Amino acid sequence: MARLRKVGSIYAQIGRTYRAWAPSLLLLAVIVFVPLSLLDTIMIHAEIGSLDFDSNFELLAVVGATAVITVVALLGEVFYSGAVAVSLTHPHHGQAPPLREIAGRLRYGRLIAIDLIYGVVVAIGLLLLVAPGVAAFVWLALAGPIVEIEGRGVRAAFARSFQLIRGHFWTALLVLAPVEVVGDGVARLAATLVHDLLGEALLATWIAESVAQIVFIPIFAVAAVLLTLELIAEKDDDGPRLNPSPTKIAA
Repeated sequence: MARLRKVGSIYAQIGRTYRAWAPSLLLLAVIVFVPLSLLDTIMIHAEIGSLDFDSNFELLAVVGATAVITVVALLGEVFYSGAVAVSLTHPHHGQAPPLREIAGRLRYGRLIAIDLIYGVVVAIGLLLLVAPGVAAFVWLALAGPIVEIEGRGVRAAFARSFQLIRGHFWTALLVLAPVEVVGDGVARLAATLVHDLLGEALLATWIAESVAQIVFIPIFAVAAVLLTLELIAEKDDDGPRLNPSPTKIAA
């Protein structure tokens, strides 16, 4: 019962924080994901099969374009999750930090490494027996926010995530898993509705991809940051505090 009350309290805080920060979160999501979704959409609609792969030049061009788009997309997600951690926890006179300041603060290399390692470990765990993947999803989920909140390195961030989750596994699971599942479902529904209205053309796919990312990623980012702050405070009897809600986000 106590665990359920705690989980309910965290959900209530997620809702309050999301409502208070919605203009900043959604504006930042639009800035980051609309152009990246366009790159993704162009790649999806590219008629790669029509290219002559006997030509080494064309093959290298396709591989290079795919690599660039993948890296740019990864940087976008990394930038966003890190930006939310910076915005919610780094004091800035009660305002959301300017985008230039956020971009300057982010530890891109560490965040990219964590994203890659986390994604691979969870994927392998899910392919093996599902349960190891779920366990990895929970135990290592806070490494990204920890990098920006506490300034730790990659290995130290994973170790810190494990330390914070220890003794709170079920609480973390009950917070993160429903947000992941429900959020992804809502994002897919939004994308489906856009496709139903506009068809499968490039513009429709671009809008659907953008909507899906703008709807889902901010919710999970807020949940991960708030859970991290909650567990840091509980483990250390102190820790970073949540910033007051902003009135605007500066460029």
